[in-house]
Amino acid sequence: MEPSIHMKPIGYFEAVDHQYRIKVNDDFKVGLTSLHGFSHLQVLWWANLSDTPGYRTRLLEEKPYKKGPGTVGVFATRSQYRPNPILVTTVEARHVDPGEGLIAISYTDAEDRSPILDIKPYHLYERVRDCHVPDWCRHWPQWYEDGGNYDWENEFNF
Repeated sequence: MEPSIHMKPIGYFEAVDHQYRIKVNDDFKVGLTSLHGFSHLQVLWWANLSDTPGYRTRLLEEKPYKKGPGTVGVFATRSQYRPNPILVTTVEARHVDPGEGLIAISYTDAEDRSPILDIKPYHLYERVRDCHVPDWCRHWPQWYEDGGNYDWENEFNF
């Protein structure tokens, strides 16, 4: 018997007019204690706009990347179409206000009101010295800071 999983969102993204922040629900605000000082956070969130029965069974993508292989399995992508639409994004934490339950961030690829499942501080030890990727995505930016100016639209076939 598979174990059941119960999750409760801890908050949500606010992404309006190029202003981005995380709003943590009142029950979880105390969890922001001592978060200041971390420049970046990893945020796990639910791709609620992609949570349909059809998208949950979509395990193969035909040529999702212009320079990629003809068929790519979902676990070789960062696609929001997944069996469990859990996504992870790294954000720059500009300001943390535990009392209000707010974290000002520089940008997110999440949609406004996307539910947040967890927040973790990004640590330097998480970097991988000898990380390898396939040839078809080796030209992508190697650093978080370079991704914002990269022409991602030119990479995808949609």
